[in-house]
Amino acid sequence: MTDTRGPQPQYEGYATGPLPGEREPAAAQGPYHPPQAYQSPAGGTQGGDTQGGVQGAGGTQATRLPRTGARTTPRTRKARLRVAKADPWSVMKVSFLLSIALGICTVVAAAVLWMVMDAMGVFSTVGGTISEATGSNESNGFDLQSFLSLPRVLIFTSVIAVIDVVLATALATLGAFIYNLSAGFVGGVELTLAEDE
Repeated sequence: MTDTRGPQPQYEGYATGPLPGEREPAAAQGPYHPPQAYQSPAGGTQGGDTQGGVQGAGGTQATRLPRTGARTTPRTRKARLRVAKADPWSVMKVSFLLSIALGICTVVAAAVLWMVMDAMGVFSTVGGTISEATGSNESNGFDLQSFLSLPRVLIFTSVIAVIDVVLATALATLGAFIYNLSAGFVGGVELTLAEDE
């Protein structure tokens, strides 16, 4: 078999040069200055104008001044994010705690409202009118004050609060599942977040 490639160039530098560990350290040089496209004139800058920002002949670095009309206020950064998935377990825990807080507020508000209306005499006035309207010779009629007593109102409000806790937790968890299914088709809700200045 004959070699038809012809004479090949010899790489002398790789064969005879020193290895990287055997080379002598280079002499310490000054800081590296990249080549400038437009050199400053030999006499320096004219009229004290130092907008060029290039190194003059004397070796001094010229300072760069801001342009007139340039924006000096920082720009507000914005990020566009997408809510791709809502964890049903975390949604259920948060909605459970929020519905419990809402139920407690409902019971307290009902008790405060009942005490205010009782202090204003609403129950006695309305109860007397209903008793006269529904009374007869045999009975005194419907007693509104005994029917709308504070224990009965608190028990009724507590039952409503418990039902609200169960329904709100279930509906929020179901809503998280439905959101995950719809986000798989349309990509989810997009949010634009901006940094405070």
